[in-house]
Amino acid sequence: MKREHAEACKKVVRDKFAPACQAWDKDPATPWPASLRVKSVRSAPGVLEMTWSISSPDRRATCELITVDGEVRCRWRRVGDHDLFKRP
Repeated sequence: MKREHAEACKKVVRDKFAPACQAWDKDPATPWPASLRVKSVRSAPGVLEMTWSISSPDRRATCELITVDGEVRCRWRRVGDHDLFKRP
């Protein structure tokens, strides 16, 4: 991934995804921000996908929300373009 794309990913995670995870931890009924397009990956139970850019370059990530020492954590699986769904 190009440096500028990695920086964009970090910004999205810091500014939008992390706060959304904290809100979800307090109340799992809390909706994810529409701009992140978070949804379950059909072929991989327990894995979520997030899309923060659908224009060029297409940028997506897959992750799992897990519990560590009683706290919700995000385990990032893959970051890239639509090809990441070959092995989410």
